[in-house]
Amino acid sequence: MLNLEPQSLWYFFDKITKIPRPSKHEEKIITFLQNFAAERNLDCKTDKAGNVLIYKQATAGYENLPAIILQAHTDMVCEKNRDIDFDFAKDAINYYIDGDFVKARGTTLGADNGIGIAMILSILDSRDLAHPALEGLFTVDEETGLTGAFALEKNFLTGKTLINLDSEDDGEIFVGCAGGVDTVGKLPFYSEKTPENYFSFKISIEKLKGGHSGDDINKGRGNANKIIGRFLWSVSEETDLYVAHFDGGNLRNAIPREAYSICCVPNEYKEKLRAQFNVFVADLKEEYRVTDPDFVLDIETAEKPEHVMTRSDSFTLLNLLYALPHGVKTMSADIAGLVETSTNLASVKFVEDAVEITTSQRSSIESAKWDIARKVAATLLLANAGFKHGDGYPGWKPNLNSAILKKAETAYFDLFHEKAKVRAIHAGLECGLFLEKYPSLDMISIGPQMYDVHSPDERLSISSTQKCFEWLKRIIDLRF
Repeated sequence: MLNLEPQSLWYFFDKITKIPRPSKHEEKIITFLQNFAAERNLDCKTDKAGNVLIYKQATAGYENLPAIILQAHTDMVCEKNRDIDFDFAKDAINYYIDGDFVKARGTTLGADNGIGIAMILSILDSRDLAHPALEGLFTVDEETGLTGAFALEKNFLTGKTLINLDSEDDGEIFVGCAGGVDTVGKLPFYSEKTPENYFSFKISIEKLKGGHSGDDINKGRGNANKIIGRFLWSVSEETDLYVAHFDGGNLRNAIPREAYSICCVPNEYKEKLRAQFNVFVADLKEEYRVTDPDFVLDIETAEKPEHVMTRSDSFTLLNLLYALPHGVKTMSADIAGLVETSTNLASVKFVEDAVEITTSQRSSIESAKWDIARKVAATLLLANAGFKHGDGYPGWKPNLNSAILKKAETAYFDLFHEKAKVRAIHAGLECGLFLEKYPSLDMISIGPQMYDVHSPDERLSISSTQKCFEWLKRIIDLRF
Protein backbone atom coordinates (compact mmCIF):
# COMPACT_ATOMS: atom_id res chain seq x y z
CA MET A 1 0.00 0.00 0.00
CA LEU A 2 3.02 2.29 0.41
CA ASN A 3 3.11 2.88 -3.36
CA LEU A 4 -0.20 4.77 -3.21
CA GLU A 5 -0.33 8.54 -3.06
CA PRO A 6 -0.23 10.46 -0.84
CA GLN A 7 2.20 8.14 0.87
CA SER A 8 1.75 9.61 4.35
CA LEU A 9 -2.00 8.98 4.32
CA TRP A 10 -1.75 5.37 3.21
CA TYR A 11 1.20 4.73 5.53
CA PHE A 12 -0.98 5.58 8.51
CA PHE A 13 -3.95 3.61 7.19
CA ASP A 14 -1.71 0.58 6.80
CA LYS A 15 -0.52 1.03 10.40
CA ILE A 16 -4.11 1.28 11.64
CA THR A 17 -5.21 -1.94 9.89
CA LYS A 18 -2.61 -3.79 11.93
CA ILE A 19 -3.99 -2.57 15.27
CA PRO A 20 -6.91 -4.56 16.76
CA ARG A 21 -9.62 -2.09 17.80
CA PRO A 22 -12.99 -3.68 18.47
CA SER A 23 -15.55 -1.44 20.11
CA LYS A 24 -14.92 -1.13 23.86
CA HIS A 25 -11.41 -2.55 23.37
CA GLU A 26 -9.51 0.37 21.86
CA GLU A 27 -6.52 0.23 24.24
CA LYS A 28 -3.97 -0.53 21.51
CA ILE A 29 -5.07 2.24 19.16
CA ILE A 30 -5.16 4.68 22.10
CA THR A 31 -1.54 3.79 22.92
CA PHE A 32 -0.62 4.19 19.26
CA LEU A 33 -2.11 7.69 19.18
CA GLN A 34 -0.39 8.69 22.41
CA ASN A 35 2.95 7.47 21.08
CA PHE A 36 2.35 9.31 17.80
CA ALA A 37 1.93 12.58 19.70
CA ALA A 38 4.91 11.97 21.99
CA GLU A 39 7.24 11.21 19.07
CA ARG A 40 6.32 14.55 17.47
CA ASN A 41 6.29 16.62 20.66
CA LEU A 42 2.59 17.37 20.23
CA ASP A 43 0.42 18.07 23.24
CA CYS A 44 -1.85 15.13 23.99
CA LYS A 45 -4.44 14.30 26.61
CA THR A 46 -6.71 11.34 27.21
CA ASP A 47 -9.92 11.50 29.21
CA LYS A 48 -11.41 8.85 31.50
CA ALA A 49 -13.41 7.29 28.66
CA GLY A 50 -10.34 6.87 26.44
CA ASN A 51 -10.98 9.77 24.07
CA VAL A 52 -7.67 11.18 22.82
CA LEU A 53 -7.04 14.81 21.88
CA ILE A 54 -3.83 15.80 20.07
CA TYR A 55 -3.09 19.49 19.69
CA LYS A 56 -0.88 21.06 17.01
CA GLN A 57 -0.03 24.75 16.97
CA ALA A 58 -0.86 26.97 14.01
CA THR A 59 1.74 27.47 11.30
CA ALA A 60 3.27 30.90 10.74
CA GLY A 61 0.73 33.45 9.58
CA TYR A 62 -2.24 31.39 10.80
CA GLU A 63 -1.92 32.10 14.52
CA ASN A 64 -4.91 34.44 14.64
CA LEU A 65 -7.30 32.16 12.80
CA PRO A 66 -9.78 30.03 14.77
CA ALA A 67 -8.75 26.50 15.67
CA ILE A 68 -10.29 23.55 13.83
CA ILE A 69 -11.16 20.20 15.39
CA LEU A 70 -10.68 17.15 13.13
CA GLN A 71 -12.59 14.16 14.52
CA ALA A 72 -12.81 10.43 13.89
CA HIS A 73 -13.66 7.39 16.02
CA THR A 74 -11.11 4.74 16.91
CA ASP A 75 -13.24 1.58 17.02
CA MET A 76 -14.42 -0.56 14.12
CA VAL A 77 -17.28 -2.94 13.41
CA CYS A 78 -16.03 -6.52 13.67
CA GLU A 79 -17.95 -8.65 11.18
CA LYS A 80 -16.65 -11.70 9.33
CA ASN A 81 -17.95 -14.49 7.18
CA ARG A 82 -18.64 -17.71 9.07
CA ASP A 83 -15.98 -19.64 7.15
CA ILE A 84 -13.18 -17.20 8.05
CA ASP A 85 -10.87 -18.00 10.97
CA PHE A 86 -10.14 -14.54 12.36
CA ASP A 87 -9.77 -13.04 15.83
CA PHE A 88 -10.51 -9.30 15.85
CA ALA A 89 -8.91 -9.02 19.29
CA LYS A 90 -5.44 -9.89 18.00
CA ASP A 91 -5.29 -10.30 14.21
CA ALA A 92 -4.32 -7.64 11.66
CA ILE A 93 -6.81 -6.94 8.89
CA ASN A 94 -5.82 -8.85 5.75
CA TYR A 95 -6.44 -6.19 3.13
CA TYR A 96 -5.73 -6.12 -0.60
CA ILE A 97 -6.14 -3.76 -3.55
CA ASP A 98 -8.66 -4.57 -6.25
CA GLY A 99 -8.62 -1.90 -8.95
CA ASP A 100 -9.75 1.35 -7.34
CA PHE A 101 -10.75 -0.34 -4.08
CA VAL A 102 -9.13 -1.45 -0.86
CA LYS A 103 -10.89 -4.55 0.48
CA ALA A 104 -10.43 -7.11 3.25
CA ARG A 105 -10.47 -10.89 2.91
CA GLY A 106 -13.66 -12.12 4.55
CA THR A 107 -13.86 -9.43 7.26
CA THR A 108 -14.77 -5.81 7.65
CA LEU A 109 -11.97 -3.52 6.46
CA GLY A 110 -12.26 -0.93 9.21
CA ALA A 111 -12.03 2.01 6.81
CA ASP A 112 -15.01 3.11 8.89
CA ASN A 113 -13.42 5.01 10.57
CA GLY A 114 -9.77 4.05 10.09
CA ILE A 115 -9.40 6.22 7.01
CA GLY A 116 -10.62 9.21 9.02
CA ILE A 117 -7.95 8.52 11.64
CA ALA A 118 -5.32 8.23 8.90
CA MET A 119 -6.31 11.57 7.37
CA ILE A 120 -6.01 13.36 10.70
CA LEU A 121 -2.65 11.75 11.52
CA SER A 122 -1.28 12.60 8.09
CA ILE A 123 -2.23 16.26 8.58
CA LEU A 124 -0.83 16.37 12.12
CA ASP A 125 2.37 14.75 10.84
CA SER A 126 2.81 17.20 7.96
CA ARG A 127 5.63 19.74 8.06
CA ASP A 128 4.69 21.71 4.94
CA LEU A 129 0.93 22.13 5.27
CA ALA A 130 -0.31 25.61 6.27
CA HIS A 131 -3.10 25.53 8.85
CA PRO A 132 -4.57 27.19 11.95
CA ALA A 133 -4.31 25.49 15.32
CA LEU A 134 -5.59 21.93 15.04
CA GLU A 135 -7.15 19.56 17.52
CA GLY A 136 -7.31 15.91 16.51
CA LEU A 137 -10.15 14.30 18.45
CA PHE A 138 -10.28 10.51 18.47
CA THR A 139 -13.36 9.11 20.23
CA VAL A 140 -13.96 5.56 21.47
CA ASP A 141 -16.87 3.15 21.08
CA GLU A 142 -18.82 4.99 18.42
CA GLU A 143 -20.15 1.81 16.85
CA THR A 144 -21.80 0.16 19.87
CA GLY A 145 -22.99 2.98 22.05
CA LEU A 146 -21.34 6.33 21.29
CA THR A 147 -19.96 6.12 24.80
CA GLY A 148 -16.90 8.21 23.98
CA ALA A 149 -19.06 11.07 22.70
CA PHE A 150 -21.43 10.67 25.64
CA ALA A 151 -18.53 10.91 28.10
CA LEU A 152 -16.78 13.85 26.43
CA GLU A 153 -16.12 16.50 29.06
CA LYS A 154 -17.31 20.06 28.47
CA ASN A 155 -13.85 21.56 28.85
CA PHE A 156 -11.99 18.96 26.79
CA LEU A 157 -12.11 20.90 23.48
CA THR A 158 -11.19 24.51 22.79
CA GLY A 159 -12.00 24.83 19.07
CA LYS A 160 -15.35 26.13 17.84
CA THR A 161 -15.31 24.45 14.42
CA LEU A 162 -15.41 20.67 13.93
CA ILE A 163 -14.99 18.52 10.84
CA ASN A 164 -16.22 14.97 11.39
CA LEU A 165 -14.55 12.47 9.04
CA ASP A 166 -17.02 9.61 9.46
CA SER A 167 -19.08 9.98 6.27
CA GLU A 168 -18.89 7.63 3.30
CA ASP A 169 -20.07 9.48 0.19
CA ASP A 170 -17.86 11.18 -2.37
CA GLY A 171 -18.42 14.90 -2.85
CA GLU A 172 -21.10 15.21 -0.20
CA ILE A 173 -21.22 17.41 2.88
CA PHE A 174 -23.39 16.20 5.73
CA VAL A 175 -24.96 18.79 7.99
CA GLY A 176 -27.44 16.66 9.93
CA CYS A 177 -28.05 13.09 11.08
CA ALA A 178 -30.65 10.87 12.67
CA GLY A 179 -30.93 10.11 16.35
CA GLY A 180 -31.19 6.53 17.50
CA VAL A 181 -32.12 4.15 20.28
CA ASP A 182 -31.81 0.39 20.86
CA THR A 183 -34.65 -1.83 22.01
CA VAL A 184 -33.63 -5.24 23.35
CA GLY A 185 -36.22 -7.90 24.06
CA LYS A 186 -35.91 -11.07 26.10
CA LEU A 187 -38.39 -13.87 25.44
CA PRO A 188 -38.30 -16.59 28.13
CA PHE A 189 -39.15 -20.15 27.10
CA TYR A 190 -39.58 -23.66 28.45
CA SER A 191 -37.91 -26.74 27.03
CA GLU A 192 -39.15 -30.29 26.66
CA LYS A 193 -37.78 -33.56 25.33
CA THR A 194 -37.88 -33.81 21.56
CA PRO A 195 -40.94 -35.84 20.55
CA GLU A 196 -40.51 -39.33 19.08
CA ASN A 197 -40.99 -39.82 15.34
CA TYR A 198 -39.69 -36.33 14.57
CA PHE A 199 -37.22 -35.29 11.90
CA SER A 200 -34.57 -32.61 12.62
CA PHE A 201 -33.32 -30.11 10.06
CA LYS A 202 -31.11 -27.04 9.87
CA ILE A 203 -32.03 -24.08 7.69
CA SER A 204 -29.43 -21.41 7.06
CA ILE A 205 -28.89 -18.33 4.96
CA GLU A 206 -25.65 -16.55 4.10
CA LYS A 207 -24.12 -14.18 1.55
CA LEU A 208 -26.79 -11.54 1.93
CA LYS A 209 -25.34 -8.07 1.41
CA GLY A 210 -26.23 -6.81 4.86
CA GLY A 211 -24.72 -3.39 5.38
CA HIS A 212 -25.18 -0.36 7.60
CA SER A 213 -28.57 -0.22 9.30
CA GLY A 214 -28.74 3.52 8.64
CA ASP A 215 -27.11 4.09 5.25
CA ASP A 216 -28.39 0.88 3.64
CA ILE A 217 -31.80 0.39 5.25
CA ASN A 218 -33.61 1.79 2.21
CA LYS A 219 -31.88 -0.44 -0.35
CA GLY A 220 -34.27 -3.35 -0.09
CA ARG A 221 -31.70 -5.86 1.11
CA GLY A 222 -32.68 -9.07 2.83
CA ASN A 223 -32.67 -9.47 6.61
CA ALA A 224 -31.43 -12.95 7.53
CA ASN A 225 -33.52 -13.13 10.72
CA LYS A 226 -36.70 -12.12 8.94
CA ILE A 227 -36.14 -14.57 6.09
CA ILE A 228 -35.48 -17.61 8.30
CA GLY A 229 -38.33 -16.63 10.62
CA ARG A 230 -40.68 -16.23 7.67
CA PHE A 231 -40.01 -19.73 6.33
CA LEU A 232 -40.33 -21.38 9.72
CA TRP A 233 -43.60 -19.55 10.40
CA SER A 234 -45.04 -20.89 7.14
CA VAL A 235 -44.02 -24.43 8.14
CA SER A 236 -45.48 -24.08 11.63
CA GLU A 237 -48.75 -22.96 10.07
CA GLU A 238 -49.12 -26.42 8.51
CA THR A 239 -47.58 -28.81 11.02
CA ASP A 240 -46.29 -29.01 14.58
CA LEU A 241 -42.84 -27.45 14.42
CA TYR A 242 -40.47 -27.27 17.38
CA VAL A 243 -37.56 -24.83 17.49
CA ALA A 244 -34.35 -26.12 19.06
CA HIS A 245 -32.08 -23.19 18.26
CA PHE A 246 -32.00 -19.88 16.38
CA ASP A 247 -28.95 -17.70 15.77
CA GLY A 248 -28.84 -14.71 13.46
CA GLY A 249 -27.00 -11.42 13.13
CA ASN A 250 -24.50 -9.89 15.51
CA LEU A 251 -24.46 -6.11 15.67
CA ARG A 252 -27.30 -3.69 16.37
CA ASN A 253 -26.15 -1.32 13.60
CA ALA A 254 -25.70 -3.93 10.87
CA ILE A 255 -28.43 -5.52 8.75
CA PRO A 256 -28.00 -9.25 9.49
CA ARG A 257 -26.43 -11.19 6.62
CA GLU A 258 -26.42 -14.69 8.10
CA ALA A 259 -28.73 -16.77 10.27
CA TYR A 260 -29.61 -20.38 10.96
CA SER A 261 -32.11 -22.39 12.94
CA ILE A 262 -32.40 -26.03 14.02
CA CYS A 263 -35.96 -27.32 14.17
CA CYS A 264 -37.98 -30.53 14.27
CA VAL A 265 -41.09 -31.58 12.36
CA PRO A 266 -43.02 -34.88 12.17
CA ASN A 267 -41.34 -37.56 10.05
CA GLU A 268 -44.27 -37.65 7.64
CA TYR A 269 -43.74 -33.97 6.83
CA LYS A 270 -40.16 -34.48 5.60
CA GLU A 271 -40.90 -34.65 1.87
CA LYS A 272 -43.34 -31.75 1.95
CA LEU A 273 -40.76 -29.69 3.85
CA ARG A 274 -38.30 -29.99 0.96
CA ALA A 275 -40.97 -29.07 -1.59
CA GLN A 276 -42.06 -26.10 0.52
CA PHE A 277 -38.44 -24.99 0.83
CA ASN A 278 -37.89 -25.12 -2.94
CA VAL A 279 -40.92 -22.92 -3.54
CA PHE A 280 -39.74 -20.49 -0.87
CA VAL A 281 -36.27 -20.19 -2.45
CA ALA A 282 -37.84 -19.48 -5.83
CA ASP A 283 -40.02 -16.77 -4.28
CA LEU A 284 -37.03 -15.13 -2.59
CA LYS A 285 -34.95 -15.24 -5.76
CA GLU A 286 -37.68 -13.27 -7.49
CA GLU A 287 -38.14 -10.83 -4.60
CA TYR A 288 -34.43 -10.07 -4.22
CA ARG A 289 -33.29 -10.53 -7.84
CA VAL A 290 -32.24 -6.86 -8.00
CA THR A 291 -31.40 -5.83 -4.44
CA ASP A 292 -29.79 -8.98 -3.00
CA PRO A 293 -29.42 -11.70 -5.67
CA ASP A 294 -26.41 -13.65 -4.36
CA PHE A 295 -27.80 -15.08 -1.12
CA VAL A 296 -27.48 -18.81 -0.40
CA LEU A 297 -30.39 -20.47 1.42
CA ASP A 298 -29.83 -24.08 2.43
CA ILE A 299 -31.67 -26.84 4.28
CA GLU A 300 -30.12 -30.07 5.51
CA THR A 301 -30.68 -32.91 7.93
CA ALA A 302 -29.48 -32.14 11.47
CA GLU A 303 -28.63 -34.30 14.43
CA LYS A 304 -31.73 -34.71 16.52
CA PRO A 305 -31.47 -32.54 19.66
CA GLU A 306 -32.43 -33.93 23.06
CA HIS A 307 -34.55 -30.91 23.92
CA VAL A 308 -36.54 -28.29 22.03
CA MET A 309 -38.64 -25.27 22.92
CA THR A 310 -42.20 -26.26 23.77
CA ARG A 311 -44.60 -26.17 20.86
CA SER A 312 -46.33 -23.12 22.34
CA ASP A 313 -43.08 -21.23 22.93
CA SER A 314 -41.79 -22.17 19.48
CA PHE A 315 -44.91 -20.74 17.88
CA THR A 316 -44.66 -17.59 20.03
CA LEU A 317 -41.06 -17.00 18.92
CA LEU A 318 -41.91 -17.43 15.25
CA ASN A 319 -44.93 -15.14 15.54
CA LEU A 320 -42.73 -12.55 17.19
CA LEU A 321 -39.99 -12.71 14.55
CA TYR A 322 -42.55 -12.47 11.78
CA ALA A 323 -44.38 -9.56 13.40
CA LEU A 324 -41.43 -7.42 14.50
CA PRO A 325 -41.04 -4.51 12.07
CA HIS A 326 -37.89 -4.05 10.02
CA GLY A 327 -36.92 -1.45 7.45
CA VAL A 328 -38.04 2.02 6.47
CA LYS A 329 -41.09 3.38 8.24
CA THR A 330 -41.26 6.90 6.75
CA MET A 331 -39.31 9.07 4.33
CA SER A 332 -38.53 12.71 5.01
CA ALA A 333 -41.02 15.26 3.74
CA ASP A 334 -38.33 17.96 3.85
CA ILE A 335 -35.32 16.35 2.12
CA ALA A 336 -35.91 14.25 -0.98
CA GLY A 337 -34.59 10.70 -0.72
CA LEU A 338 -33.78 10.89 2.99
CA VAL A 339 -35.09 8.15 5.24
CA GLU A 340 -36.79 9.77 8.21
CA THR A 341 -37.58 6.79 10.45
CA SER A 342 -36.53 3.13 10.38
CA THR A 343 -35.96 0.06 12.52
CA ASN A 344 -33.54 -2.87 12.24
CA LEU A 345 -34.15 -6.40 13.57
CA ALA A 346 -30.46 -6.87 14.21
CA SER A 347 -29.83 -10.11 16.09
CA VAL A 348 -31.54 -13.14 17.59
CA LYS A 349 -29.58 -15.18 20.15
CA PHE A 350 -30.40 -18.02 22.54
CA VAL A 351 -29.16 -17.03 26.01
CA GLU A 352 -29.82 -19.81 28.54
CA ASP A 353 -33.62 -20.13 28.85
CA ALA A 354 -34.47 -17.02 26.86
CA VAL A 355 -34.19 -15.62 23.36
CA GLU A 356 -32.49 -12.23 23.23
CA ILE A 357 -33.68 -10.05 20.36
CA THR A 358 -31.74 -6.87 19.61
CA THR A 359 -33.25 -4.11 17.50
CA SER A 360 -32.29 -0.51 16.74
CA GLN A 361 -34.43 2.46 15.73
CA ARG A 362 -33.44 5.70 14.00
CA SER A 363 -35.21 8.92 13.12
CA SER A 364 -34.41 12.54 12.35
CA ILE A 365 -37.47 13.45 14.44
CA GLU A 366 -37.13 12.72 18.16
CA SER A 367 -40.81 11.92 18.73
CA ALA A 368 -40.88 9.59 15.72
CA LYS A 369 -37.77 7.79 17.00
CA TRP A 370 -39.53 6.98 20.25
CA ASP A 371 -42.76 6.12 18.46
CA ILE A 372 -41.14 3.34 16.42
CA ALA A 373 -39.15 2.17 19.47
CA ARG A 374 -42.39 1.86 21.46
CA LYS A 375 -44.03 0.03 18.58
CA VAL A 376 -41.23 -2.55 18.72
CA ALA A 377 -41.67 -2.73 22.50
CA ALA A 378 -45.43 -3.23 22.12
CA THR A 379 -44.83 -6.13 19.72
CA LEU A 380 -42.48 -7.71 22.24
CA LEU A 381 -45.04 -7.26 25.01
CA LEU A 382 -47.71 -9.01 22.93
CA ALA A 383 -45.43 -12.06 22.98
CA ASN A 384 -44.96 -11.72 26.78
CA ALA A 385 -41.34 -10.77 26.21
CA GLY A 386 -39.59 -8.26 28.40
CA PHE A 387 -37.82 -5.31 26.84
CA LYS A 388 -35.39 -2.53 27.63
CA HIS A 389 -34.64 0.67 25.75
CA GLY A 390 -31.08 1.96 25.60
CA ASP A 391 -30.23 5.54 26.48
CA GLY A 392 -30.39 6.59 22.85
CA TYR A 393 -28.60 9.51 21.26
CA PRO A 394 -29.83 12.77 19.74
CA GLY A 395 -29.97 13.75 16.11
CA TRP A 396 -28.08 16.68 14.59
CA LYS A 397 -30.25 19.46 13.21
CA PRO A 398 -28.89 21.01 9.98
CA ASN A 399 -27.50 24.55 10.02
CA LEU A 400 -27.46 25.74 6.42
CA ASN A 401 -25.92 29.06 7.48
CA SER A 402 -22.80 27.32 8.84
CA ALA A 403 -19.53 29.15 8.15
CA ILE A 404 -17.53 25.92 7.77
CA LEU A 405 -20.18 24.61 5.37
CA LYS A 406 -19.66 27.63 3.13
CA LYS A 407 -15.88 27.13 3.28
CA ALA A 408 -16.26 23.46 2.36
CA GLU A 409 -18.57 24.25 -0.56
CA THR A 410 -16.19 26.90 -1.91
CA ALA A 411 -13.15 24.65 -1.50
CA TYR A 412 -14.84 21.79 -3.35
CA PHE A 413 -15.90 23.97 -6.26
CA ASP A 414 -12.45 25.56 -6.55
CA LEU A 415 -10.75 22.18 -6.62
CA PHE A 416 -13.14 20.10 -8.73
CA HIS A 417 -15.23 22.69 -10.62
CA GLU A 418 -18.53 21.26 -9.50
CA LYS A 419 -20.84 21.75 -6.55
CA ALA A 420 -20.70 19.47 -3.54
CA LYS A 421 -24.02 18.03 -2.43
CA VAL A 422 -25.27 19.18 0.96
CA ARG A 423 -27.19 16.43 2.75
CA ALA A 424 -28.45 15.00 5.98
CA ILE A 425 -27.83 11.32 6.73
CA HIS A 426 -30.04 8.65 8.24
CA ALA A 427 -27.09 7.05 10.02
CA GLY A 428 -26.05 8.25 13.45
CA LEU A 429 -23.04 10.50 13.89
CA GLU A 430 -21.44 11.73 17.07
CA CYS A 431 -22.13 15.34 16.09
CA GLY A 432 -25.47 15.49 17.89
CA LEU A 433 -23.79 14.59 21.16
CA PHE A 434 -20.98 17.08 20.56
CA LEU A 435 -23.60 19.81 20.20
CA GLU A 436 -25.11 18.92 23.57
CA LYS A 437 -21.73 19.49 25.24
CA TYR A 438 -20.61 22.37 23.01
CA PRO A 439 -23.74 24.18 21.73
CA SER A 440 -21.73 26.78 19.78
CA LEU A 441 -19.87 24.23 17.63
CA ASP A 442 -20.03 24.78 13.88
CA MET A 443 -19.83 21.34 12.23
CA ILE A 444 -19.83 19.42 8.99
CA SER A 445 -19.11 15.77 8.17
CA ILE A 446 -17.27 14.54 5.07
CA GLY A 447 -15.49 11.38 3.95
CA PRO A 448 -14.40 9.32 0.93
CA GLN A 449 -16.58 6.87 -0.94
CA MET A 450 -17.11 3.56 0.83
CA TYR A 451 -19.53 0.75 0.13
CA ASP A 452 -21.09 -1.97 2.30
CA VAL A 453 -19.55 -0.80 5.57
CA HIS A 454 -20.32 -2.95 8.61
CA SER A 455 -20.06 -6.04 6.39
CA PRO A 456 -17.19 -8.16 5.00
CA ASP A 457 -17.93 -6.59 1.60
CA GLU A 458 -16.73 -3.20 2.89
CA ARG A 459 -14.57 -1.45 0.32
CA LEU A 460 -12.87 1.93 0.15
CA SER A 461 -12.33 3.88 -3.05
CA ILE A 462 -8.69 4.88 -3.47
CA SER A 463 -9.35 7.72 -5.90
CA SER A 464 -12.14 9.14 -3.75
CA THR A 465 -9.89 8.98 -0.69
CA GLN A 466 -7.20 10.95 -2.50
CA LYS A 467 -9.81 13.49 -3.62
CA CYS A 468 -11.32 13.85 -0.15
CA PHE A 469 -7.91 14.34 1.43
CA GLU A 470 -7.07 17.19 -0.97
CA TRP A 471 -10.45 18.71 -0.16
CA LEU A 472 -9.87 18.45 3.57
CA LYS A 473 -6.47 20.13 3.30
CA ARG A 474 -8.04 22.94 1.30
CA ILE A 475 -10.83 23.46 3.84
CA ILE A 476 -8.46 23.86 6.77
CA ASP A 477 -6.50 26.49 4.89
CA LEU A 478 -9.02 29.09 6.09
CA ARG A 479 -7.38 31.93 4.17
CA PHE A 480 -8.13 30.66 0.65
